[in-house]
Amino acid sequence: MNSSSLIAVLNAASRRVGLRSDGAEVIRLGENALYRLPNGVVARIARTGQDAAAAKEINVATWLEDNGVAAVRPRRDVEQPVVALGHAVTFWHELPPHQQGTTADVAAVLRDFHSLPAPKFDLPELSPFVRLADRINEARALSPDDRAWMRQRLSELEGAYADLPKGMPRRAIHGDAWRGNVALTADGPVLHDFERCAFGPPEWDLVSTAVGYVTTQMIDAEKWRAYCKTYGYDVTDWDGFEVLRNIRELRMTTMAAQVASTNPTVQPQLAHRLACLRGEHGTRPWPGWHPVP
Repeated sequence: MNSSSLIAVLNAASRRVGLRSDGAEVIRLGENALYRLPNGVVARIARTGQDAAAAKEINVATWLEDNGVAAVRPRRDVEQPVVALGHAVTFWHELPPHQQGTTADVAAVLRDFHSLPAPKFDLPELSPFVRLADRINEARALSPDDRAWMRQRLSELEGAYADLPKGMPRRAIHGDAWRGNVALTADGPVLHDFERCAFGPPEWDLVSTAVGYVTTQMIDAEKWRAYCKTYGYDVTDWDGFEVLRNIRELRMTTMAAQVASTNPTVQPQLAHRLACLRGEHGTRPWPGWHPVP
């Protein structure tokens, strides 16, 4: 959507719940659009077709607040989400000044999140392969050979996940737990972005950071030890770790393929990730994995 269309959605949703939207400032435009409104309110405009996901985010954030977990807080004085012009809009309290959390901060909020009793609302089952087939099929940056290999790899991992070894008790999980979804304020770390929250193995949340140590070396040994000490568990010791690690690596590579299809500067990074997965750079760790725009 263009900016004028987003503002139309924002104004319509704000009017419906009696909030001001004059002078709205863009915080971030991406898959979801974030706007700063007057009086410390943040509005989040979801993509079309994401009404259920927006409702889930409100339910999760309310549940976390009620259980004393540090997380972004929804406005509880308005009924939401609000669907305006085909988009679900949610309203939140703005965070105080903050920076991105550390890996240890991620471990701390996950420890609290995973310790909670089950919520009284339903969560979808974790879908670790969501959108992967579409990314593989639609990525113009992939050669026919690489596309065929990735399809085969996806099929193998789907089978491996179906036989995942037993681990920690399944529970509510964040689904996308990394430093970018933890804000560090003066009062401590705050968890946000609950779009991927689901019911599944808590190891899935831990593997996100583990891959940064085991696979890409974006995290050094000292930070990894601090992460494990803070959470109280080293997920790399679990029998099912390699399965979830491999899925995360494939997800990271399909994301690079998607971005490279419209941004050719990412093509070398895609080629490097594929070469690693296909065994052309030996065993892990594989230096040279860098964030894609």
